[in-house]
Amino acid sequence: MMMIRTIFHLDLDAFFVSVERILDPSLNGKPVIVGGNPKGRGVVAACSYEARKYGLHSAMPIKRAFSLCPNGIYLHGNFKEYARYSKIVKNILSEYAPVIQQASVDEYYMDFTGTENIYGNYFDFAKKLQKIVLDQTKLPCSIGIGKNKTLAKIGSDCMKPMGVTYIEPGFEKNFLAPMPVETIPGIGKKTTVELNRRGFYKIGDITEAPLEYFTKAFGKMGLDIWYKANGEGKEYLSQEHDPKSISKENTFMENTIDLDIIKDVLFNMTGHVCQNLRDNKMQAMCINLKLRYSDFNTLTRSKSVSPTDDDKIVYETVWGLFIKAYTRRVAIRLIGVGVSKFVVLPDQQALFDDDEKKRKKILEAVNTIRQKHGYDLIKLGLIR
Repeated sequence: MMMIRTIFHLDLDAFFVSVERILDPSLNGKPVIVGGNPKGRGVVAACSYEARKYGLHSAMPIKRAFSLCPNGIYLHGNFKEYARYSKIVKNILSEYAPVIQQASVDEYYMDFTGTENIYGNYFDFAKKLQKIVLDQTKLPCSIGIGKNKTLAKIGSDCMKPMGVTYIEPGFEKNFLAPMPVETIPGIGKKTTVELNRRGFYKIGDITEAPLEYFTKAFGKMGLDIWYKANGEGKEYLSQEHDPKSISKENTFMENTIDLDIIKDVLFNMTGHVCQNLRDNKMQAMCINLKLRYSDFNTLTRSKSVSPTDDDKIVYETVWGLFIKAYTRRVAIRLIGVGVSKFVVLPDQQALFDDDEKKRKKILEAVNTIRQKHGYDLIKLGLIR
């Protein structure tokens, strides 16, 4: 008989706002919105529960948010601090969880299967873990517990803020049945509309329909929806070993002092490095330059930046490092570009305005084309 898994999903409540309140306690109890200039064209990245009373929510256009809550406090956000606190929380959880998977900057899955003899009742232990995180970081969180990742994530959303929800084995379908279909992770607005059009409003409505109907109506996605509605989902966490850095170097066939050649090489290597970043769904907070002269004298330079995977930002930064570092009239033998200090951020958090949104779509399209047809098929000449 297979052991039923016990998966925790810990979600930091209004994480960006919570960090801002740690940095500035005067924000406590006030409607706080992270997402940039309220008169700009960005979106809400996060908002406090006080702001949500006005109808605000994440991904809402910032102008719309301002019209609903003109007296709110609007902040651009501090991603370096968010990444730092995210790492602190992960380190705390790693002391207790045998297996941990960070899903985003503010979400963590943990596998506690078979640990009840160590930690006791899972619900009580989740409350204890919640308090440990709050005491050590001042960050509130909600925890969902279920036999798979889908259930655990749904559970963590049920009792926010500072809630704990334990979906006991055998009660999954009863627990899910009265919830709206959009509660299922992965179901967006368009799919919700289509499900409603076909008469599916509650998750329980889906479970009453045969699997064959869903696969015929929605294809592979329908299969996923039907199984999730019936309480099934991924039971095992991904054990990924992220690299500490990504870099690319070039040793010249002939030593050179030609800045145009050096610029072209840096430009090309930057593209490869950023492609690797996006392929691994990571962003970097440190950009590195390596420079080796013909006499083998070698130096390195680095600069901290806001989390990025954008060729333009990395290239302009590394070229600036090179200009400052190249102080000898000696030919160059080797040059390298690298990135490090990685973070994982939710896609929407980087999309504060339409220009950034368009830029990200371009980079995603470039990635797709290169994955299918090779790197050299397309060059991002626009970043020069």
